[in-house]
Amino acid sequence: MKIIITTLFGLESPTKGDLLDRGYEKDRITVNDGVVTLEGDYLDVARANMWAKHAERIFFETGEFACGASDDPDTNFNAFFEGCRAIKWSDFIPANWAFVVNGFSRKSKLYGVPALQKLAKKAIAESLAVSRGLSVDTLISENEELGTVKIQFGIVNDTCRFMVDTSGAGLHKRGYRPLTHEAPIRETLASGMLTYAKYRPYGNEALVDPFCGSGTIVIEAARTACGIAPGRDRHFAYEALPYIGKGPYQRALEEARDNEDTEPMDDCYFYGSDIDPKAVESAKNNAESAGVGKLVKFRLADAAKMTPEYLEKLTSLPRQLVITNPPYGGRLMTPEDADKIYRLIGHNYLTRDGFCKKGLRLSVITPENAFEEATGYRPDKRVKLYNGAIVCTLSNYFKLGDRNNGNR
Repeated sequence: MKIIITTLFGLESPTKGDLLDRGYEKDRITVNDGVVTLEGDYLDVARANMWAKHAERIFFETGEFACGASDDPDTNFNAFFEGCRAIKWSDFIPANWAFVVNGFSRKSKLYGVPALQKLAKKAIAESLAVSRGLSVDTLISENEELGTVKIQFGIVNDTCRFMVDTSGAGLHKRGYRPLTHEAPIRETLASGMLTYAKYRPYGNEALVDPFCGSGTIVIEAARTACGIAPGRDRHFAYEALPYIGKGPYQRALEEARDNEDTEPMDDCYFYGSDIDPKAVESAKNNAESAGVGKLVKFRLADAAKMTPEYLEKLTSLPRQLVITNPPYGGRLMTPEDADKIYRLIGHNYLTRDGFCKKGLRLSVITPENAFEEATGYRPDKRVKLYNGAIVCTLSNYFKLGDRNNGNR
């Protein structure tokens, strides 16, 4: 079957990397905008939910067909209805279970999603009735207490794909963050930042977030270093489906537990700080819940004091990756106040020429190109990402300055 893995835009390539890391061959993986497709079975559905740390949700495809290409709206709606009804829905919706339909349409003449959702519901009901030997106009019983199947359709370029949701809650909800500070970053986006910052666990480099908030970036880094599967601490919708059940989940969970190593080390490699004591307390509690409380250090501190010299003494390591999601203008403060923070970050960690100071790498995510515009420093690599509905740029600074200027 086709397993459909949805992502935030910009995180498709890291999601493919998640699958490659689990041993899947490249020829089983296809990447498109916001979607990664894996050829697999129900065990692979379970493994994808367990291990895809950059993904938002996992589906499996139930059917695909052409619709929306005609200039006649009635023809397009009929093609949609007949294509949906032709799918053998009795294979995917257990008897008397409830089902809900959501969807979207892009680059197609077939639009009007609310109407399409109602039409799909009618087509599915007719399909179920026929499969049970009933007339097409028979009212199908739906008992939410038995369970609910969440169905999604997507129409892109006049091709419609129907899918069943296997995740339930979005995969960014790892299960370890019951406490959140203001405007917390998604776990999936934090993982994407780490990937694009070329973060490598341990070695001679510490990871530092001077605006840690609820600690998500630091915690995701520590969990990655320990080999902790992102889905280890939660359950998924597919477990309740009788034709999948808990067997695949148990196998995926056993694999996850065999992979991790959370033994405390002599050195600490993961540091976070924030000026808000509530944020620091939240970060500590979240780290404990995530299973990495003994591997990370959070402290109350003004970001202005987190200079390279201070960081070297704090971490006792020769190199630091400073990676952060500072407050945004219009999100937690005025644009002018946000610009002051961006300039502070630039002053602390970059030279006057915009290179990294000795022993440092810097990755900062801000709306659009706000960090570069505030500081005037051109990053070595920009990555366009989405923080919720906010279009952001991850600005990565990797290069050191001229050796003759003492920046190396």
